[in-house]
Amino acid sequence: MYRFECDYSESCHPAILDYLAETNLIQTPGYGEDHFCEAAKELIRKECALSPEECDIHFMIGGTQTNLTVIASLLRPYQGVVTAASGHINVHETGAVEATGHKVLAIPSNDGKLTAAMVQDVYNAYHEDVTKEHIVQPAMGYISWPTETGLLYTKEELCDLSACCHKLGWPLYLDGARMGYGLMSSACDLSLADIAQLCDVFYIGGTKQGFLMGEALVFTDPELSIGYRSMMKNRGGMLAKGRLLGIQFQAMFQDGLYFQIAKQADQYAMQIKTAFEEKGCKFLYPSMTNQQFPILPDAWLKELEKDFAFSFWQRMDAEHSAVRFCTSWATQQEAIEKLLAAIRSL
Repeated sequence: MYRFECDYSESCHPAILDYLAETNLIQTPGYGEDHFCEAAKELIRKECALSPEECDIHFMIGGTQTNLTVIASLLRPYQGVVTAASGHINVHETGAVEATGHKVLAIPSNDGKLTAAMVQDVYNAYHEDVTKEHIVQPAMGYISWPTETGLLYTKEELCDLSACCHKLGWPLYLDGARMGYGLMSSACDLSLADIAQLCDVFYIGGTKQGFLMGEALVFTDPELSIGYRSMMKNRGGMLAKGRLLGIQFQAMFQDGLYFQIAKQADQYAMQIKTAFEEKGCKFLYPSMTNQQFPILPDAWLKELEKDFAFSFWQRMDAEHSAVRFCTSWATQQEAIEKLLAAIRSL
């Protein structure tokens, strides 16, 4: 069985295992206050084109924990976070943000993106309501990049959204669980430095990109991160052996490996996309990242399920379903060749 249902089926890249073994018995302070974490932060700052004074970086264990901790730290008790209805915090985190006491304000979006116009409309609707003191106040923008639908915000779109949020006095938070796959897409016109300039806080995903676990959270407005380590501890996000996170980011960023393996995953996904296109298939979303969403006849699904694991996405009609094929840092050429051959034989 060849697995294409997600991008975290394997343990971690061998470079991480090697570096963990190499550094295993070196003693360091705990809670991320070690030289491995400092070295990793320096590498991240370099990629973001930021100085130590311009940003504050924290290593977290996973995406859901990062999202709920950031949002809880930036909002007042009566405020909520605005996202597209398909945003990860709304559809795939079991109410984790709401459990902090903050409402996720989900806005309908056909493509999974949050736009400046949508944000402005939400802001206007609240502030024009004469009973607004009885309503959760929208006060923060959240986006996934890439989105849950595998799409990318263009530089123009992100600039517009950033400008709108800042005009309204909102922080803009970018969930970068699959950031590497987005940055290395042939359709991407953003750099990590661009994201750092346009977002007040974002995280660089590791869990879905070859790490055992871990995300690097970057505040580009250091004032927003005042007291954040206390919030990390309060929410159970401060890892005693924090070095384990810094070591992984150091291993993946020191020679550009993080970006190399993401680029390979994207290239494999484009091969899958092309194979389905050549069979005349349509796609639920025009993704140019490692997630592909072909719409397939049920008979084809039964054939493909014999040798390949993939995710059901949604029913389209009586005879067709949209599914997701997801490549990763660990996808092998053999698996791609087998899948392409199977698609062509349908």
